[in-house]
Amino acid sequence: MLQPGPRNLITDVDGILVGNAQDARVRSGTTVVLAERACVASVDVRGGAPGSRDTDLLDPTCRVQAIDAIFLSGGSAFGLGAGDGVMKWLHERGRGLQVGPATVPIAPGAILFDLLNGGDKDWDWPPYRELGYAATNAAARNFALGNNGAGLGARAGHLKGGLGSASAVDPATGLQVGAIVAVNAVGFATMGDGPHFWAWALEQNGEFGGLGPPPRGLGLTVSHKREFLDHGADATAGEPVGNTTIAVVATNARLDKAWCKRLAIMAQDGLARALRPVHTPADGDAVFAMATGRIEAPSDPIALAELGTAAADCLARAVARAVYAAESLGPFRGWTDTYRR
Repeated sequence: MLQPGPRNLITDVDGILVGNAQDARVRSGTTVVLAERACVASVDVRGGAPGSRDTDLLDPTCRVQAIDAIFLSGGSAFGLGAGDGVMKWLHERGRGLQVGPATVPIAPGAILFDLLNGGDKDWDWPPYRELGYAATNAAARNFALGNNGAGLGARAGHLKGGLGSASAVDPATGLQVGAIVAVNAVGFATMGDGPHFWAWALEQNGEFGGLGPPPRGLGLTVSHKREFLDHGADATAGEPVGNTTIAVVATNARLDKAWCKRLAIMAQDGLARALRPVHTPADGDAVFAMATGRIEAPSDPIALAELGTAAADCLARAVARAVYAAESLGPFRGWTDTYRR
């Protein structure tokens, strides 16, 4: 039976480390998911406004078979520069794809929009190359949720967004699944005007407040009109074309790129279980999948389907944990300041 791992973080998956770096003045940051050894990966993109780097090579039809790291960054398109810092760190350690005498680190990534959160974005050069390097250098088993890394300047609907993670492991088989997400969504993680999370039914051990079931019929009262996306008159509190939720799911199972692609596709359902609306024209929602290959994968399609379901559930829990842990920042109010009285 699957249960949260000892940290309830994606780093409960053998072979996965996570590092974060942020700039409080800029109100932005970068998160790096580092594979201890090069591993198989793929990606699925559902948002209508994605920003990404080197994601085409993760298609199962493309040649590259393994990656070294994946970065998630704030900064919109400026944040793609974080990949340069990640590659520098990897290159210094001789990691990457060998092409004759050259070594090329493979570190795809995606970005979210946090340019209007009130931070100082009047830079001479964007800070993301340095943030990418620092985040990779900080990679470890333990890390903080909420206002950390790529989640520092994020929001989620009317609340402060942030960085979230969750895991599920099966002690009997050794199977491990985990997710990490930077939640910066157009949609809402909570139901109506109340504190209950859309992902409430998946909660483990009170990990996002332990509120239990929402009041009967609450989900049916949520408006789907334009007011549902009204984040207020202040442009810094909500820009309807600048959002995105980006995530990584990981497993210790041995998968090829095609199965990693399927894992990423199924994991996207976790966003749909935790955010409403999701995958909108204003979001760049993308989910990466990594397989560290430490144990044999399940041998039948049903078991592989259960792996994808576990990844989706982990991602939904990670979304709720991100919003639950996020603290108020500038115009964005945290869940605790909004609902804990």
